[in-house]
Amino acid sequence: MRLLLVEDEIKTGNYLQKGLTEAGFQVNLVRNGLDGHHLAMTEAFDLIVLDVMLPDVDGWRILQSLREAERHTPVLFLTARDSVDDRVKGLELGADDYLVKPFAFAELLARIRTLLRRGAVPTFSELLKVADLTLDLPKHRVARSGKKITLSHKEFCLLELLIRRQGEVLPRSFIASQVWDMNFDSDTNVIDVAIRRLRAKIDDDFEPKLIHTIRGMGYKLDVEPIDEPF
Repeated sequence: MRLLLVEDEIKTGNYLQKGLTEAGFQVNLVRNGLDGHHLAMTEAFDLIVLDVMLPDVDGWRILQSLREAERHTPVLFLTARDSVDDRVKGLELGADDYLVKPFAFAELLARIRTLLRRGAVPTFSELLKVADLTLDLPKHRVARSGKKITLSHKEFCLLELLIRRQGEVLPRSFIASQVWDMNFDSDTNVIDVAIRRLRAKIDDDFEPKLIHTIRGMGYKLDVEPIDEPF
């Protein structure tokens, strides 16, 4: 497995490169944003470990550029920026996980292996469809009633999860673990915000409504409308 490590702290970078190499990974270490961005955009990696505060180009911009270019390499943010707003921003930009410094190497290694296992799960269907909504996995495209819909990386992953589990009520904790690979924090509204944004794009201008809120339980995607308490 080939990893790209973008870390400007010399001691941390060397420590991580040594530890990950000993764990069996091939590690490319770069120490600034420009080199990290170039390698991420031009070479194939199984996963990217990315700092936020970097010389030249910060991690936010690198990730945003990757997702806009429809490059879906898993990205794990490893950063000292520990505020809730920073974590939410990283996840909404399309990060697959977010680990705050200082950290235990064993936890980082476990998270990397989890992301790689998740990415290795075979795709059972390349074209998913519910009613007039279609999701094309290889092309990373979504359309409803023939109208193209632009989704962020995380919105796309969220929609894929909902379609694959059509008719099932998915708790927020389950959605968080599957799409964001994180433990659910009841004080964080990341899931609700993501659902609201996704609903605005695929439901607001169309009928029938597909995304339904099950009060006190979670969300589900289904063709049939349901009765919801007010």
